[in-house]
Amino acid sequence: MGWFTKDIKTMDDLFIHTLQDIYYAEHQIKKSLPDMVDKATSPELKQGFQAHLQQTDGHIARLRQVFKQHGAEEKAVTCPAIDGILSEASDIASDVDDKQVLDAALIAAAQAVEHYEITRYGTLVAWAKLLGREDCASLLKQNLDEEAATDAKLTKLATSMVNRQAA
Repeated sequence: MGWFTKDIKTMDDLFIHTLQDIYYAEHQIKKSLPDMVDKATSPELKQGFQAHLQQTDGHIARLRQVFKQHGAEEKAVTCPAIDGILSEASDIASDVDDKQVLDAALIAAAQAVEHYEITRYGTLVAWAKLLGREDCASLLKQNLDEEAATDAKLTKLATSMVNRQAA
């Protein structure tokens, strides 16, 4: 089922497809975070990535609960967008020799991931409410709030310390 295929006929189909998309994305992010932890040199950034790795397990658990509550099959669909964002992050990180510049690059890459997740979760919350699924919306909103908080922490870390050290 792709975004513009005939497989998506109803709002419910679109909701489930987007749920499967973010489910895939969260799993890919979980695979990528340990590498980001290893590459980060700032102790605060390392700690932030480690915390977000644990948080990602919670996001996946909530998504599983949403699938169950909604009566949908728990499965992932490939998300070329997150694959591209993560690939670009890996490419950039491998091209940077200066460790302080690398930390700035890692934050920028992590924020691209966060912004993708924020758009997906925001949309899913709105659609769950539209479909009368406040139970699902509540779980998805928890993920949305955590992603927004992570983005804010990354911004604070970048602007208060990492970017200046890299400059």
